[in-house]
Amino acid sequence: MRVILYTGKGGVGKTSLAAATAVASATAGKKTIVVSTDAAHSLGDSLDLRLKNEPEKIRENLWAQEISTLLSAEKRWGKVQDYLSALLISQNIKDITAEELVVFPGLEELFSMLEILNHCKKGDYDVVIVDCAPTGETLRLLSFPAVLSWWLEKMFPVQKTLIKIARPISRPLLGVPLPGDDTLDSIAELFQKLGEMHALLTDQEITSVRIVVNPEKMVIREAERSFMYLNLYGFYTDAVIVNRLLPDVDLGRYFEKWGELQHSYLKYIRDQFSPIPVFTVPLFRQEVAGFAALEKMGGECFGEEPPEQFFYRGQSQKLSQDGDGYVLEMALPFAEKGDITLSQRGDELTVRVGDYKRNILLPRILLGRDALGAKLESGVLKIRFGGVNNDS
Repeated sequence: MRVILYTGKGGVGKTSLAAATAVASATAGKKTIVVSTDAAHSLGDSLDLRLKNEPEKIRENLWAQEISTLLSAEKRWGKVQDYLSALLISQNIKDITAEELVVFPGLEELFSMLEILNHCKKGDYDVVIVDCAPTGETLRLLSFPAVLSWWLEKMFPVQKTLIKIARPISRPLLGVPLPGDDTLDSIAELFQKLGEMHALLTDQEITSVRIVVNPEKMVIREAERSFMYLNLYGFYTDAVIVNRLLPDVDLGRYFEKWGELQHSYLKYIRDQFSPIPVFTVPLFRQEVAGFAALEKMGGECFGEEPPEQFFYRGQSQKLSQDGDGYVLEMALPFAEKGDITLSQRGDELTVRVGDYKRNILLPRILLGRDALGAKLESGVLKIRFGGVNNDS
């Protein structure tokens, strides 16, 4: 099984490259499905086909799907949403307001990713290629399983027995309905699925992310931030693809400066993202739509290389012993010292980088140890933990 996530700033061509990779993989004999989780679907436009919510075979060894975020959310969140709506209504928050409040930003996209998990568990395909939403939404999506798990854990009691005892007296005493067994069962299943999905997406033997950029300053800056946050959340990037690069030929006076600027940015990208391999795709004479154009794009990008292979494997976190203590290393390329803050509460470490944060459950060996300090060296955050605190 191989899973490849394509992301990038809106408009850089990530959908075309996801589709081109899928076409190349299928041509090489791999049973491949390309799936769009972007609410503003354009995968069908790229393939020049009308796609559905269910997988559809569109070519030998190739399936495609545009997942309906609404249907996915209704299937997995319906019972929980009904309970939360009732809870809010019991507090005089009524009608459509209550329904809107219990559909949190990012949930619908998250449930789309659970459809990807289903594809992987069924084992019907060798390669699953995901056309994700633009960068900001993708980062929110990839970080959401941990956030939602934390929220659900705080919101709902773990023991159903306690709920059964408290349910008869909750409404008369508190005026608050408690969740039914079907709601708790839905939550338990969602917990399990979230854990499985996070394990799948962070499995270095299965999943990697590919960042698509154009050779433009603003796009490159966003790609750098994306790469940093992907490392923060424990995801592996195996390639950066520079799309719509002007060819190194005589472009005439009008495009001459653009060509020089793009190729200087290309050198910068290779230097900054090293050792991640950087692939290039030229700006074509015509728009990329349909199988013939996608085959050409895949050939220009990967050449004779199998497009589904891992082009790079790297470790984003590392734990090593240092005397009586330990050092936890986390790759945060492009981060600045002033952007990072740390806090620890029990066995949970919170790392905040700019506007993003990650709650890390510390490995068992670090339980009872306090984070004594941290330093950023060459894009690696090194967090030092002391000896065991017997008072903890």
